[in-house]
Amino acid sequence: MPVRIYDIAKKLGLESKEILTKAKVLGITAAKVPSSSLDKISAEWLEEEIIKSSPELIAKFAPKLPEAPPTPTPVQEKIVIISAPPPPPPAPAPEPPVSPVTAEPLAPEPVVEVVKPVMAEISTPVPPPIPPAVPIAPVAPPVPPAPPKPQMGDKVGFIQLSPRPGSPRPGSPRPGERSNDRSGQRSPAPAGGSGARPGQPPTRGDSRPQFQQRGRDGRPLPGNRDQKTAPAPAQPKFIAPVGGEVIIMKPPIAVREFAERLKQKPFKIIADLMEIGVFANVNQTIDEKIAAQICAKYGFRFEVEKRAKGEGVVHQQIKKVELDIDDKPEDLKPRAPVVTIMGHVDHGKTSLLDVIRKANVVAGEAGGITQHIGAYTIAVPHPERKKELAQITFLDTPGHAAFSSMRARGANVTDIVVLVVAATDGVMPQTLEALSHAKAAKVPILVAVNKCDHPNANPLRVRQQLQEKGLVPDDWGGDTIYVECSAVTKQGIDKLLEMILLQADLLELKANPTRNAKGNVIESGVSPGGPTATVLVRKGTLRLGDVIICGEYYGKVRALINEEGQRLKEAGPSVAVSVLGLNGVPEAGWEFSCVDDEKAARALAEERAFSAKSEDLENRSKVTLENLFASLKAAQSKVLRVVIKADTQGSVEAIVEALKKIDSDKVSMEVLHSAVGTITENDVALASASKAVILGFHTRLDSTAAEKAKHTGVQIKLYAIIYELIDQVKDSMAGLLDPDLKDMIVGSAEVRQIFELSKGIPVAGCMVTVGRIVRGKVRVRRKKDIIYEGVTQSLRRFQDEANEVRAGMECGIRIEGYSDFQIGDAIECYAVEKIAAKL
Repeated sequence: MPVRIYDIAKKLGLESKEILTKAKVLGITAAKVPSSSLDKISAEWLEEEIIKSSPELIAKFAPKLPEAPPTPTPVQEKIVIISAPPPPPPAPAPEPPVSPVTAEPLAPEPVVEVVKPVMAEISTPVPPPIPPAVPIAPVAPPVPPAPPKPQMGDKVGFIQLSPRPGSPRPGSPRPGERSNDRSGQRSPAPAGGSGARPGQPPTRGDSRPQFQQRGRDGRPLPGNRDQKTAPAPAQPKFIAPVGGEVIIMKPPIAVREFAERLKQKPFKIIADLMEIGVFANVNQTIDEKIAAQICAKYGFRFEVEKRAKGEGVVHQQIKKVELDIDDKPEDLKPRAPVVTIMGHVDHGKTSLLDVIRKANVVAGEAGGITQHIGAYTIAVPHPERKKELAQITFLDTPGHAAFSSMRARGANVTDIVVLVVAATDGVMPQTLEALSHAKAAKVPILVAVNKCDHPNANPLRVRQQLQEKGLVPDDWGGDTIYVECSAVTKQGIDKLLEMILLQADLLELKANPTRNAKGNVIESGVSPGGPTATVLVRKGTLRLGDVIICGEYYGKVRALINEEGQRLKEAGPSVAVSVLGLNGVPEAGWEFSCVDDEKAARALAEERAFSAKSEDLENRSKVTLENLFASLKAAQSKVLRVVIKADTQGSVEAIVEALKKIDSDKVSMEVLHSAVGTITENDVALASASKAVILGFHTRLDSTAAEKAKHTGVQIKLYAIIYELIDQVKDSMAGLLDPDLKDMIVGSAEVRQIFELSKGIPVAGCMVTVGRIVRGKVRVRRKKDIIYEGVTQSLRRFQDEANEVRAGMECGIRIEGYSDFQIGDAIECYAVEKIAAKL
């Protein structure tokens, strides 16, 4: 196991640089920085050398030195034992007694050498007692010379493996003998067991190989004495209870499915497997016996269900996605109404929404407001049940883009439409357009006559105009509710909310909150957390972790966020929230559904994406050998494509004929579509796909078309005079042509002197003769011939940089990449101007 330098320093209580210095002296090249790693042998040798070199470390680590055996018996005690009257009987190598540690630190080297002769003498039979009259002087063993320091490339140590007793290698010593030299001679082993060395316990019946690490001098390295290999820990065994519950599974047994059957977390089962030495992840399989042990641990009995003959592994088939189901009448609960406020942009629609929101903020007893992106919900007292708070969800769709796309897909998201009409202006063209959208959606309409506080207000005219369109007031015998209000004075706001709630009660709006969620996308975009979609839940409850599919995108709901940034755990019917977790950005108006199977949702989303891509490829024109050159020529030519809409058929024919008379060899014109009526969203889609321009004559523009045109970048032009239309079309055709480039001379200067520099391009000392010299494009003329064109590198007036030098003044000019100046050359400064081409 590698050891780092800073670990050694921390262990010895020294600084890392002292350890590095000592390692460099010892020739350990691997020690370069405190984070360098050393092998275990080198690290222990380095620690030993550092401890030897410091008396303080010897006193501190002498008991902990790995090479220090138990302290030998002092010589005086040895003499007393030998001179005792009763002779001790011979015994096999007893362990030397341990004496208390002396106060003075012992040198590591002498202690190691003294141990060998003392232990060898004790391990041999004791001779007869000597008379006490003759004292025996202790004989000090010879001290061997210190081994030389290891050099670069020397072998530091080796591992000696002793063979197993049962199968000796050829030429190896038999049990009970050891080899003295390499010639193959054998000698009896010392007492104390076969292969036992002095000072070590005998190894009896050990069939495992003995590992011994030795240095260059043959001595054991510190911390690596001959030891028996530690036995492996016993694996826990569990016995299944007799009356325990039986778990029956078919092989293969996957860890995830096994954990579900045990009603445990997969990581806990993985930990149990690791305890018995099995390493597997949640997707891998385990053996039947292993599964039985784990079941026994949790008090279960395990049985394997045998497969029938010829029966293989049955792959789980993807379930069919059920996007919508019929709700039972007993599961339906009342829900809040979804109200869309529509009307002309100048009639106070936004102001009315703001007043409704602020009125409820001020009135604390009416409940708080939860405002969402594109929608917000308010709580107001019910007009009949005063103690009950009723919720209303207002849908704010500027330009009616989302509302129009929902209507086109048949998704009736809105329950009630509030048509805002200003009492000062009356019915406007966009009011009629909003009315047609509401009628197409087949939802009840409630008219809010705004700006009634204005002196020029005429609410009666609004009633008359809308009666002609089929909205007969209720006080005139009709079924349309009219409410006169003012966003400035807050007049009629409470009555408007009361009428909305009464209309909602008549509709009896209900939904099932216990089923999977289903709804529509209000807005969508990309946030720092990924694609987000603001959705309005129509049925069911949307919760965190639900699998959601929306068009060709799918995902798992990772977050539900409201406008205030608060995270919600669920969203019920008629609630709008921002959903995070889809793998793409859906379009406004798309329908979303929650499903139970993520694999089925992924398959359905991929199928939808493939179908959309195939349809797109089919719509594209195919290139063949016959039309290849025609396609290339058409791609290179300049074509102006237009879509024409007018108020009458005669106007359409006149405009088309006038445009066809425009003759030009450089640019051609193509009329993609011409019809009578307003400019719709379909016209914008056609123009966007073909990169065309929409021309309108005495017609109006749908609010949905304007919003989509702004989103897709389609240009829409409205005209009242046909000649203006034709003239602008001609200018547009000319604008497709590449502009003509023309050089305009700004000024000229004459070279009077040349200044050579030590390095770099020389400087031309010039006198400005005509116009002015500025930084930019220049050309060098010599005898009216252009010899170089380039860009000025520097322009100076004396020692200062100048952006412009006028006529009659001197300057220094350096031209990038040109150094062949001659006296008399003319330097012209020019600018390139683009001139619009003509047909």
